This record gives sequence, C-alpha cells and structure tokens, in this order.
Amino acid sequence: MIPLPLDLGELGLDGGATVLLRAALGPLEAGQRVLVLGSAPSLALHLRAWARAEGHVCESPSPADHPPAGSLGAPPVAVLVRGDAPSARWRGAERAGDPTPAGVAEHAQARWGLCARGAKVEAGGPAFGFALSDKDTLWTDAAPDLYRAAAAAQWDPAIAIPWDAPRDHPAFVEAALVQVLTYLVENETAALLVPARFCAQVHPHFREIMQLLAIQAADEARHIEVFTRRALLGGGALGLSTAGGQASLLTLVEEGDFALASFLLSVLGEGTFIHLLGFIHMHAPDACSAEIMRLTAQDEVRHVAFGLSHLQRHASHDPGLRQRLRLATERRHDALRHTAGLNAEVFDALVLLAAGALNPEAIGRGHAAVARLQAQMDAGRRSRLRQLGFTKGDAETLSALHTRNFM
Repeated sequence: MIPLPLDLGELGLDGGATVLLRAALGPLEAGQRVLVLGSAPSLALHLRAWARAEGHVCESPSPADHPPAGSLGAPPVAVLVRGDAPSARWRGAERAGDPTPAGVAEHAQARWGLCARGAKVEAGGPAFGFALSDKDTLWTDAAPDLYRAAAAAQWDPAIAIPWDAPRDHPAFVEAALVQVLTYLVENETAALLVPARFCAQVHPHFREIMQLLAIQAADEARHIEVFTRRALLGGGALGLSTAGGQASLLTLVEEGDFALASFLLSVLGEGTFIHLLGFIHMHAPDACSAEIMRLTAQDEVRHVAFGLSHLQRHASHDPGLRQRLRLATERRHDALRHTAGLNAEVFDALVLLAAGALNPEAIGRGHAAVARLQAQMDAGRRSRLRQLGFTKGDAETLSALHTRNFM
C-alpha cells in the first residue's frame, strides 16, 4: 500500500516541519505510513533522529512507495511508520487528575507543579512545594459556583458609588463616621492579608479555591479603597487606631493554619462584620456611605459562605477539627485578655451614628441600637457555629469568647 504523501517542500525540521509531521502522524494507527517529500538539506538525517525520539520508525523509501510518476513535488526522502508507543519524552507522563471539579484529586502531587488540572504532565519536571495540597483541607463542592458568583459581582468604585451625593449631616456625625471608617480600613487590611498569604500556598490543582482566595483579597483591597476615600471626602484626617485593636488583628494575621485562620476570619470575624456593615448602612448619614456599606456587605457574605462551606466539609472528614477550632478561639481569647478590645472611640462613634443628634434621648436610642447590634452579632456567630456542628452550649461559649474588636 502506497504511504500517504507529505510534501514538506523546502521546510526543514528546524523551520517548523515537525508541526506538519505530528499533524500527519497523529491521526494514524500504529503501523500506518507516511511518505515524506522534501528538499531541505540533511532532511533524511534529521528525520531519523526525530522519529527515534518520537517513538516512530524511519525507513528509506523504496520504488514501491512512490506515488504515480508526475505527482511528486519535492523528492521522496523517507517513509515514517507510526509507532505504537509514545515518544521517549512522554513515557512516564501522567494526567493531573480530571479537568472538571468532579475530578479533583484527593491529594495534588508536587510533581504536577503549575499545570492545568487534567493536563498530561511530562515526567522529570520540578516539584513545587505547596503547603495546601489535600482535598479534605481545602475543597468544597460549592467552590465553582462561589467563584462564578464572585466574579460576576465585582463592582467598580468609580461607577458604583455615588461619591457626589449630598452630605448635609452635622460635623459630629461626619467625625463619628470617619472614626468607624478608619477602624474598618485596618480590619479589612487584615482580611486582605490572610487570604493573600494562603492563596500562594494552595496547589493550583485546586484552582477554584486559589481563585476564590485571590478574588477575596481583591474584594478587600476594594473595600480599603472605598472606606479610605469616603473617610477623606470631608477634607479632614483619619481617626484613631488603638493598640488593642492592632493586637487583635495581629493574632489573626499570624495564624498559620488555613482551617483555623479561615474559621477566625470568615466564620467569626467577617460574619460579625456583616452585621456591623448592615448597622452602618441603616444609620448612614448619606447615600454614598449607605451604598458603600451595602456593596461591601454583599462581598463579605460570599467570604463567609466560602469559609463555612469548606470548613463543613473539612469537619465531616476530620472529627478532630472542631476541637482545634475551639482551642484556637480560646487561645486567641487568652492572648487578648489584657487588651481593651473595641476602643471606646469606635463604640461611641457607632452610638452617635445611630443617634444622629446630641441630646439624651437620641444618645439613649443610639446606645440601645448598638446593644441590639452586639446581640445580633452574637446570635449570628452562634448560628454559624451550629452550622459547623457545635452544640448549642459550645456555640454560646465560643461566641462569647470572640474578640471584642469584632474581627
């Protein structure tokens, strides 16, 4: 049987002919043949070396291999016989799991490196030391949907926020708002640093988790921007930052265990902040501030949903996780027992925002509103703790131990 002709013309293997050779041989069955025509110098020699490396056979063409007279372009050089084994380069290669979320491996191999999930990985490549490479530690089946929702919900501060909205509230209300915004900026900075640090430790095989952490960090960067910009709209300086608040955030930023950090940040801290942002939205003195709080709260809801989802799965595979979460909460409480927690300036600022006026009746209403906020925060924490499988009593105890700094 006359082999299929492949006319390379003057193209050599060093000029791209290998692309045509692979395209011609790829669809063939083992043993099928291709007659290579060409006039590039040393083409026959190069074909023999290339075929050997690729796992094919290179033969000299016989007269029987030639097409009918007059149908040739360049002269016949060699006949390539499709091999029945992969090239030597790809012997020992393996698939890095399945590309779909359903095909996520229980453990991502270091030798898979940065390859796309499901790609065929050449043997002998470098090993990447990702600290977070186990499905039980990272994964949630909700990850793809959570990432799609997060990507779709991104908002542009320059467009989404009514920066020119009227601001006709009293100066003391503006000062209170600036103090709260200053407090929010430093807390959101901690909320950026935590996912950013762990994002770099996630094996890319779990790409949806890596993407979620990256977009979470981007959310927090945007929150820092809008809180700072709104605080400076009035032309004054930012508010106060206390030693106790900084100490509280340090314990969060320094937590090196992914599950514990996720629990302290998302389930306890950001979950508590959702109520805080809702409170500020309700009592915002202007449309600009109200919209900032609404949009940032939407982002925080996603962060909490991810934290809860992957910790629920983790707890179902690791019965000891809840005890570790309990100990982390107690350890953080003990580390902060000598600090003041939420500074009086922030507490008073929240009272003033809710009061809107400087008279005893208004301040009383504002103080009662902040007390209701704290009760709502506690109830929310207890609810999330119950979702993680803690008993009612344990949930009440752990919620009460959460830092008075809220985050």
